[in-house]
Amino acid sequence: MPYAAARTALFLALLCCTLLPAARVAAQVAEARPAGRQVTAELRDITEWYEAVGTIRPKTETTVEAQVQAKIVDIKVRPGQTVEKGELLVVLDDRELAARAERANQALTSARATRNQAREGIASAKAAFDNAQANYQRIKTLFASHTVTAQEMDRTEAEFLRAQSALVQARDGFEAAEGQAAQAEKALEEANLAAGHARIHAQAAGEVVKRQAEPGDLAFPGKPLLVLHTGRALRLEALVREGLISRVKPGDVFPVRVAALAVPGVDPRLTGDVPATGASAGLTAEIEEIVPTADPLTRTFLVKAALPETPGLFPGMFGRLFIPMGSRQAVVAPRAAVRRVGQLEMVTVMDGGVARTYAVKTGQALDGGNVEILSGLSGGETLLVQNGDR
Repeated sequence: MPYAAARTALFLALLCCTLLPAARVAAQVAEARPAGRQVTAELRDITEWYEAVGTIRPKTETTVEAQVQAKIVDIKVRPGQTVEKGELLVVLDDRELAARAERANQALTSARATRNQAREGIASAKAAFDNAQANYQRIKTLFASHTVTAQEMDRTEAEFLRAQSALVQARDGFEAAEGQAAQAEKALEEANLAAGHARIHAQAAGEVVKRQAEPGDLAFPGKPLLVLHTGRALRLEALVREGLISRVKPGDVFPVRVAALAVPGVDPRLTGDVPATGASAGLTAEIEEIVPTADPLTRTFLVKAALPETPGLFPGMFGRLFIPMGSRQAVVAPRAAVRRVGQLEMVTVMDGGVARTYAVKTGQALDGGNVEILSGLSGGETLLVQNGDR
């Protein structure tokens, strides 16, 4: 090979060796800068919350009980059924009650007859007394003029006294008969009232929550038969620890989260200002009542908070009442900028036009689709949200 040709070949080889690494670096940088939008990790104040767990309960709940002892013949309703005021709920066996009412009616008839007889006895005794009194006055006048003997006077006086005593007895008998008639009337009224209790009606419109008896069971006063939720108003009854009860006052409004209303896949943790997004986002409750006695076992107070009418919200559901405890500074970034790689959480940071990947640790979910960054960022970083990430 001529010398000039050899020198040219050597120059080309050296040029290739020089350019190839630079090409590779450019390719690596291009690969580290995927397409997407840029967002910023911010250092800001977020609210710390205390999570008071509790149960959704109706504000007005009615327990239906029997007022008489009798066997249950039929129960007309089932749980979940809506009832109107006055609607028949339970039918009891009223045969014994009806028989008792009939006996009371017969006793009243007899007492009234006795009272009528006593009234007639008073009239008869009064007539006899008037006659004896008139005769006594006449004999007394004659005795004063020495027309009749002392024996006649004594006999007439004795008849007068007997007539007077008979009148008093007749009046006492009438009062007793009248008292017995009044008692019989009360007994009949009670028997009729008891017979009326054999058919139990709804005292207010509502929804049947529980059915605690079946036909054939024995009903008696104090035994619950049905539980009705009368009215649509619900409230959350939550337990607040004693150290925070001073932060809760009637009239305060706090965020509430009901797990049963959450959208599947949504982080159920608290946000910075309201519960995390989902079906129960924005749900709040107003404190209505604070029971002024702490439970000595749990050291908590029972707090009752009124809930707005919400579709899908039912008594017995589990709920959380969030009480603010203060604020602190934290690094906050859009949730979409954090991606999971296996067990790691990663973010892409733009550093001087070069994309670098860092591992981070996230904390609680926040409002606006943000998340707290516990470690890995210090705030102010520019993050890359790759195309396809939400």
